[in-house]
Amino acid sequence: MPTCLLHHRALIAVSGPEAEHFLQTIITTDLDQLKAGEARAGALLAPQGKILFDFIVSRAGPDAFSLECRADIAADLQRRLTLYKLRAKLEISVKEQGPVTVSWGDDSVSSSDDSALLDRRFPEGTHVLRRHGEGPAAGADIAAWDALRIAHAVAESGADFQLGDAFPHDVLYDQNGGVGLKKGCYVGQEVVSRMQHRGTARRRVLTVAGEAALPAAGTDLTAGGRALGTLGTVHGAAGLAIARIDRVKDAIDAGTPILAGDVPVTLAIPAWARFTFPDKGPETGPEIGGDAA
Repeated sequence: MPTCLLHHRALIAVSGPEAEHFLQTIITTDLDQLKAGEARAGALLAPQGKILFDFIVSRAGPDAFSLECRADIAADLQRRLTLYKLRAKLEISVKEQGPVTVSWGDDSVSSSDDSALLDRRFPEGTHVLRRHGEGPAAGADIAAWDALRIAHAVAESGADFQLGDAFPHDVLYDQNGGVGLKKGCYVGQEVVSRMQHRGTARRRVLTVAGEAALPAAGTDLTAGGRALGTLGTVHGAAGLAIARIDRVKDAIDAGTPILAGDVPVTLAIPAWARFTFPDKGPETGPEIGGDAA
């Protein structure tokens, strides 16, 4: 059971008799679908629909929720939530807590471990547990955690996208339960709903496989000199990227190699995702780029 200690994480506690109603009308996650003992992706959006803050939300008891986020954005997220609070009967605070750890593998699930939260950003059957506070001894390093996120296309801000620069669809929140497409209004909901109903999402997280070790995060993906997207988290020859899937499809149709810097790469839609490349022809497989192009 690999376990990794995640440094630089913080918890924001939102509690009180109106906490659930307040969050349901503010954040992207549909709290009606959030069960005790699980954690889901979430975001607070700008009115224009872009992600201002990303986090992982879980229930912390009756009328109480935890928002786990990057430590460097915790104070700003607390202030932004407080701006929306008005007269709601709840408290918002940055919580003092022990370390945040993640464990994964078939033996990572223990029915007797009440402190563990099943990370629902990962597909069904992939057991990833988060713990806020004391947990198993950490024997895996952050590279192993990055490799797991890459394998399942779980993107996080800072590593894979910049806050204020991505829509929920870009980072697959419409695919992994991070945005409630059937819930009522929340900040930025009109833009998200329009993208969903019109099918206009063109930037997507894709997995990247290089023919050699990939260059650093932030390197451009190109085809014939045309920009397709940008590398995010990298682990050896594997990585994540946010790319324009329409331009990627143009490259495959034209037989143009796709490069990360000067490394030929293959891009793939995550196996669990429900979207496809636009106007996909019958001869085109799920992977593109590199030799597949």
